[in-house]
Amino acid sequence: MPGPVLHASATVSCPHGAPLTIVPSAPRVTVSGLPVAVLTDQGMVAGCPFNVPVVAGTKPQPCVSTRWMLGATRVTSGGQPVLINPVGALCLSAEQIPGGPPTVSSSQTRVVAT
Repeated sequence: MPGPVLHASATVSCPHGAPLTIVPSAPRVTVSGLPVAVLTDQGMVAGCPFNVPVVAGTKPQPCVSTRWMLGATRVTSGGQPVLINPVGALCLSAEQIPGGPPTVSSSQTRVVAT
């Protein structure tokens, strides 16, 4: 499915509203002057309020990272598929408990990949 290529300054958040920062690992290819995001890039989440209900209350399980699962099938950067919107990913807690997919609220729209 084609979609706009994500770059380092795309506005992305975890499903609970906390900001997600894409840390680009392949800065040679740019879109709108910013490095494109690829499948192996780190997605760091800060300030997630997510808690998991347990018998005696709640246990904090904030999203702290992102596991990218799908990228473009035909466009790569540094040998890695570029990330496109809609993004195929899961936000994870420190214990690797999935919190849900991230939400992209804004990104560049001029470059589309499949």
